[in-house]
Amino acid sequence: MKVWSDILKPIGRFWPVRLYYGDSAVFRVPIATKLVLSFLLIIVLTSITFSIVGTQVIAARVVGEAQAKVQTDLNAAREILLNKLTSVNDVVRLTADRYLLMSAMLAGDSRQVGETLMRIREREKLDVLTVTDKNGRVILRTSNPNVVGDDKSGDEFVRLAMQRRQPVAAVCLVPGEDLQRESPALAQRAYFKFIPTPMARHRDETEETTGMMLRAAAPVLDVENNLMGVIYGGVLLNRNFEIVDKIKATVFQNLEYKGKEIGTATLMLDDLRIATNVRNQDGSRAVGTRVSEDVYNRVIKRGEPFVGRAFVVNHWYITAYEPIRDLGGRIIGILYVGLLEQKYVDLRHRTVVVFLTITLFGAVAAFTIAYFISRKISASVKKLAFASERLAHGDLDVRVEIKSHDELHELAEAFNFMAEALRKRDEKLREFTTRRIMESERLAHIGQLAAGIAHEINNPLTGIVTYAHLLLERAKADNGTREFLEKIVKQADRCRDIIRGLLDFARQRKPDKRPSSVNRVLEECISLVENQALFHNIRITRNLASDLPKVFMDPSQIQQVFMNMIINAAEAMNGNGELKLTTRHLPADGVVEIQFSDTGHGISEEDLDRIFDPFFTTKEVGHGTGLGLAISYGIIKEHKGTITVESQVGKGTTFTIRLPVSGLQETISRAPEA
Repeated sequence: MKVWSDILKPIGRFWPVRLYYGDSAVFRVPIATKLVLSFLLIIVLTSITFSIVGTQVIAARVVGEAQAKVQTDLNAAREILLNKLTSVNDVVRLTADRYLLMSAMLAGDSRQVGETLMRIREREKLDVLTVTDKNGRVILRTSNPNVVGDDKSGDEFVRLAMQRRQPVAAVCLVPGEDLQRESPALAQRAYFKFIPTPMARHRDETEETTGMMLRAAAPVLDVENNLMGVIYGGVLLNRNFEIVDKIKATVFQNLEYKGKEIGTATLMLDDLRIATNVRNQDGSRAVGTRVSEDVYNRVIKRGEPFVGRAFVVNHWYITAYEPIRDLGGRIIGILYVGLLEQKYVDLRHRTVVVFLTITLFGAVAAFTIAYFISRKISASVKKLAFASERLAHGDLDVRVEIKSHDELHELAEAFNFMAEALRKRDEKLREFTTRRIMESERLAHIGQLAAGIAHEINNPLTGIVTYAHLLLERAKADNGTREFLEKIVKQADRCRDIIRGLLDFARQRKPDKRPSSVNRVLEECISLVENQALFHNIRITRNLASDLPKVFMDPSQIQQVFMNMIINAAEAMNGNGELKLTTRHLPADGVVEIQFSDTGHGISEEDLDRIFDPFFTTKEVGHGTGLGLAISYGIIKEHKGTITVESQVGKGTTFTIRLPVSGLQETISRAPEA
């Protein structure tokens, strides 16, 4: 046994495991070791998770940034293309407005016009600048002066310029025969023989003769705004590398990465590259090649932009494509920009390596720190754990003593304070619960006793009221006892009202709800009171909404509430003033709102919080039981509604009742209409 003890002693310095001897050997792992192992497991799992998720996030982020940039670059490329189109349009429009050109055409001097237009075409670098008469026949073609007289009235640009008397401009397709008439050189530029391209769609054609052109046309008008003719011009995009090179220089600044151009731009007619700075293996421009079928289906057929990874001629690019549309909105080609993917792949790899390195060193550092911290806090944690277990089992007298003079000491003090607070709170809660149970039982007994007494008093009181009325009817006017009988009748009636209100308050029945009209119930209440003497000098104003939905309610109980509101308002005005009744539907809250506004004496602020209490009243002694508003409050609560009050002393009071509309639809089919 001594030998084994000597062997385990150095091991325990690094792995604190205690060996006990008895009937059987038992190994005990201290809490410090458990904390270290827990921290190690957390660190390993966290590091692995962060490494996997982090590398994925970094990769997605790098690709996302590249895609966002290429979309921005596509917007810039579009603006460059549109600016060139605007430039062509401005040249054609300003040329059509030149007074010299108008004068020469009026005088029939086509030679002077031709010289002027040729200088303009050469100066503005236009490929086409042609003039037609007012019937659309060509009278001057600066790029091919010998070919005139052909009818261009069917040309879309010429026709729209003649009809609208305004310039028009757009990207368009020009058939090969039209290019031949404009200039044989242009027809030669537009010609392409298809170069076989992997993943391109199948086409029966093997060559292309149509040209894509930035084209504009403007009407030539005299001083009286009469049409004299049309002038149109354009720039052929086939093998025109000025625009794509300008896009590359402006957007990508002609930067290179490992000897390769970072950014490229391309103009395509249908799926054919007609102007591009994408290079073949031999360094030549890849005109005549075609885009992949997937891109063609997305952009040309479906008319949607395409952003994603694509293999372009020789390299992988992060690409963005969008359709090019003509004057009528038809898709005739594609505008493309692309970023070399290799730069972003290398950036992603470097970022991932740095991230993994930082994660690894962080994990090692975290494990080292966790090891030393766990050894120090294990003893205190054990005390806290033991005390917490006792506290959880109901021992509120448990306390923890830790003298480490650090956060664990503060935690122990907080634990002790919490235990003491829980003990005091438990005592107060037990005392409070006992007291409330006793009060509830006492109130229940008092309520039952009051209801029973009221019921018992009601029977003899009914006899008193009846016989008092009979005696009053038989008493003669000059009889000296009549005055006393009137007082008996008045006070007996008051006792009867108090008993009836008390019984109503104690025995509030469940409402018999059905779909009912609030406006109809309110109108019935008005008809019951408007002929009474109290209401002769009261002006009742109705603001009843016509679009109120039916409310799921007990009409008789709600009528009782409304009557109480109306009579209280009349008494508050002493029978003279204005009572305003308003109903409205609040769909956002799902309620119908009813307001009773009077111009009476108002309610003081200290009384507002008590007006719904039983037996509280602001009326004079003998003029109210103080149960009307309490009963009304209970009825509205049973209807899941609310009743509120606003008042200003000397100005009046407004009671607002809100009744929910919900619950109506599920019962409307089986409930009769009220």
